Amino acid sequence: MLTTDLISKIRKIEIKSRGLSNQIFSGEYHSAFKGRGMAFSQVREYNPGDDIRSIDWNVTARFNHTFIKVFEEEREMTVMLVVDVSASQDFGTEHQKKAELITELCATLAFSTITNNDKIGVVFFSDQIEKFIPPKKGKSHVLRIIRELIEFKPVHTKTNISKALEYTTNVIKKRSTTFLISDFLDANFSNAMRIAAKKHDLVALKVSDRREHEMPNIGLVKMYDAEIGIHQWIDTGDAHTRKQYKAASMKQEKYLEDIFTRSGVDVANINTNVGYIKPLMTLFKKRGAKV
Repeated sequence: MLTTDLISKIRKIEIKSRGLSNQIFSGEYHSAFKGRGMAFSQVREYNPGDDIRSIDWNVTARFNHTFIKVFEEEREMTVMLVVDVSASQDFGTEHQKKAELITELCATLAFSTITNNDKIGVVFFSDQIEKFIPPKKGKSHVLRIIRELIEFKPVHTKTNISKALEYTTNVIKKRSTTFLISDFLDANFSNAMRIAAKKHDLVALKVSDRREHEMPNIGLVKMYDAEIGIHQWIDTGDAHTRKQYKAASMKQEKYLEDIFTRSGVDVANINTNVGYIKPLMTLFKKRGAKV
């Protein structure tokens, strides 16, 4: 049974995300993510220059005249949200935690999807596959997704992007538009990403917090790594420590940039202190210009 508090949270996210979807994203989404499949439409007489691979031999034999099959782009899509629910998402030093931003981001994408009459499903992952919601249409389905995003509690804390991509590639047989939503605090997933990007239209939405890239000078601080459960005292007042921290972050950013580029994956960088509207609009417009 849904609690009053949960209903209130779902309703609040629904109002915001539906508004953004209808007012801002609907046109850009439609342009950026067109159906890639081809559906049979009709047969017509063969004309010189037509692709002979499209000849319908059964109809040709029946009428003793050459006919070809005509195909049209299949508008309906399947959209998958592959969502990182590892413990590092429970972090945020600005307006909201990464997990809260991800919930709003997913809700907005979900409403954009059903507005376009597409199906949407979700894979929740940590270093295991935590939950799979098969693709469906409809508002009630989207509200179920939002409810799960709000109240789902993962069993595991670590991150395994390769496992998430391999699972999605195996379970979703038809080509889909797949949004991989994570902070990407992981390694050794380049091969899995390359394979997934060949089968699906894979898009990376990288969520981060400013303090993951730059350490503030606030003295001696007790840090906690939620994914491995370790506390450690860090002297943020030490300039060398802050420099090393920033260098490690830049190295990880370069590593991820190389993976996305080699895999041919579009990426939007989304920060908790900025929000997702501008990066998402930029991504949609970039993709729309390429179509």
